Amino acid sequence: MKTIKRVSTLQKYLDRERSENKTIGFTPTMGALHEGHLSLAGAAKKENDISVVSIFVNPTQFNQKEDLIKYPRKLEEDKRFIRSQCDYLFAPSVTQVYPKSLNTKVALDISHLVFSMEGPNRPGHFEGVVQVVHRFLQIVQPDHIYMGQKDFQQFSIIAYMLRELDMPTKLRVCKTLRENDGLAMSSRNLRLKPEIRKKASIVHKALRMADENLGKIPVAEIRKKALAMMSIPEFKPEYFEIVDGYSMKEIENPAQHAVIAACAACWAGNVRLIDNMILKGEEELNLVS
Repeated sequence: MKTIKRVSTLQKYLDRERSENKTIGFTPTMGALHEGHLSLAGAAKKENDISVVSIFVNPTQFNQKEDLIKYPRKLEEDKRFIRSQCDYLFAPSVTQVYPKSLNTKVALDISHLVFSMEGPNRPGHFEGVVQVVHRFLQIVQPDHIYMGQKDFQQFSIIAYMLRELDMPTKLRVCKTLRENDGLAMSSRNLRLKPEIRKKASIVHKALRMADENLGKIPVAEIRKKALAMMSIPEFKPEYFEIVDGYSMKEIENPAQHAVIAACAACWAGNVRLIDNMILKGEEELNLVS
């Protein structure tokens, strides 16, 4: 595994790989890597000749400066963790990704996809995600990009970007990896206090309840039950929505939608957890196991 910090250096290596007709799989991350990231890079390595992983804490997707400062940074540990599934680790500086001489803004209206769930709670976040992913795709020019199911709204927006901008990279979405108690693997889990961590699986239990009851009881009732389940001491649910998998709009009649997802966000102490479960149409998304 080669660790590269400059755009020009990475492009030189990847141009050489492409000249030998090698395919490239790319996994964008912000570091603090865990088994979920390893599975994404592993899928990239399995399905392509070359696996590229980026570690970059992107400032444009943080609407709270304090969150940007607090985000865990442990590059040396991450390098040891990911090396078995990575050929090139790209760890650029902010000036490499966003040079002053280059306009990296993306002319793409995503307002119809950010009106709900994470959008109102994290203003500007998805615009920042689109900006950084678009920039990385320009740099790496991969055949495939690998993202996790856990960030449902995020990967749906990137899929929209790829379609609307007619970009050649294909999106591959990997199923969420979970801890033994069902908690979705996340860098944020490291910040959970032990007594709160013991109860954090309640979010997954609420999603499972929704899966078991879709089509049996009204959607509004499922949502009400889920919010009640997550309203335990030291936990504060932010939302629980059952949405169309393409429009992100809340549904009423499950029969009228090809893809349906239950999406949740909940504060566990001072740590914000997000999770989702695809309730219908998983086969249409062609998820990677």
